[in-house]
Amino acid sequence: MNAYNDIERGRREFLTTSASGLGLAGLGAMLSDDGLLSQANAAEGVTDPLAVKETNFLLKAKSCIFIFNAGAPSHLDLFDPKPKLTELNGKKLPDSLLKNVRFAFIKKDGAVLMGSKRQYNKHGECGTEFSDYLPHIGSCADDILLVRSMYSEQFNHHPGQLMMQCGRGTFGLPTMGSWLTYGLGSESKNLPGYVVLTSGRGSSGGATLWQNGFLPSTYAGVLFRNSGEPVLNLSNPSGLPPELQQKGLEVLGKVNRGRYQEVHDPEIASRIANYELAYRMQTAAPELIDLSSESKETHELYGVGRQEPKTGGRGKFGNTHDSFSRNCLLARRLVERGVRFVNIVYASWDHHSNLDNELKYNSGVVDQPIAALIKDLKQRGLHDDTLVVWGAEFGRTPLGENRRGGPATGRDHHPHSFSMFLSGGGIKGGQVYGKSDDVGWGVAEDGVHVNDLHATMLHLFGLDHLKLTYRFQGRDFRLTDVGGEVINRWLA
Repeated sequence: MNAYNDIERGRREFLTTSASGLGLAGLGAMLSDDGLLSQANAAEGVTDPLAVKETNFLLKAKSCIFIFNAGAPSHLDLFDPKPKLTELNGKKLPDSLLKNVRFAFIKKDGAVLMGSKRQYNKHGECGTEFSDYLPHIGSCADDILLVRSMYSEQFNHHPGQLMMQCGRGTFGLPTMGSWLTYGLGSESKNLPGYVVLTSGRGSSGGATLWQNGFLPSTYAGVLFRNSGEPVLNLSNPSGLPPELQQKGLEVLGKVNRGRYQEVHDPEIASRIANYELAYRMQTAAPELIDLSSESKETHELYGVGRQEPKTGGRGKFGNTHDSFSRNCLLARRLVERGVRFVNIVYASWDHHSNLDNELKYNSGVVDQPIAALIKDLKQRGLHDDTLVVWGAEFGRTPLGENRRGGPATGRDHHPHSFSMFLSGGGIKGGQVYGKSDDVGWGVAEDGVHVNDLHATMLHLFGLDHLKLTYRFQGRDFRLTDVGGEVINRWLA
């Protein structure tokens, strides 16, 4: 009898926890497409964690495309012209500014200012200045809010990336994409509410940048691959008869719903929802990544099929130009299909040396596709309710990096002042917000903490950042931690 019980317990544990091909094929395979699956769940009190939820007030944005430039681009060479910095090239900063500052690599003794070699040009009716490395993005100036006064407390990559994505530079917290899908649900029935696309070398933060933290797992970001199956193990294992698949899934569904009735663990509801979604994705995901239905003009607009230049940079991994172009086009296709949050991660911008050549390469990767994305969203009537954000964990120092000796050719990590931009989704474009000092060292006017950015983003989605909370270990957590203010001057 004991042996029999052990066998039965082993079967139950397998069916409850298995992530095999049966589970990945999706619980929905056992039911038809006429809604029986949802009815079965509802009848047993299992609610869909990604069901669309009510907002605190009228939303302006429905989807977000967050372009995360891991490694941290130099704001001084892309977004924030500093003639005074060029004038003071080779001069030392006052000791008072350096006294309590920590650097990743710069040696304070002997560090001097390094002017930018970039030319800045005015764009659009608003006249916003962008670097000559970003002519395409500059052509969208009238649709862009350029923020030149961002700041953070984190000066190393992984904590800084967690800060930008999670609101604090700490492991184990949900990312902004997880918070948005938790607060709003998703309008997509056949794709995840939160999708991640990557290009380049990969960020130092890795999968921690799209984690669900203490939120149920259905709110985690789903990484889509650039080639082959969009998600690993999405297809059925070879040799699996449909009849066997269906019988296994019927048992799996019954066990999961029965267990949910016993303990009401939200993670079980997430598991059920994930199995259902995986089944629907078997059809939807391959159709999504097939770009053959897009016109030749659209391919050319985004630069799909671009060739890699002969000289590369630290952001190069395979044909990075084509990969990033595809990701921007995929992002538009994802929000068209109701996906709530798309995170495009491109790395690396960590230019401690060879700044001019490396920055030229990375800028060449992103400039055309991002501008195409903004223009394409406008043309299709999606720009007004799709928030596009360019961001990174911090900026780069006005000081040249001197750790190797010899002339400085790069910049170190710099959280005290950096730049970001936003477009669409209720943002008032054609303006510059905030100001850094004469050499781009610190904020001079209208400082914006990372938590202020998050609070304003949530506001655009109709969510009060003070009310979007989740109780964990006896505390109510939120994306903006214990800070954050909505910046009304950003709002259209």
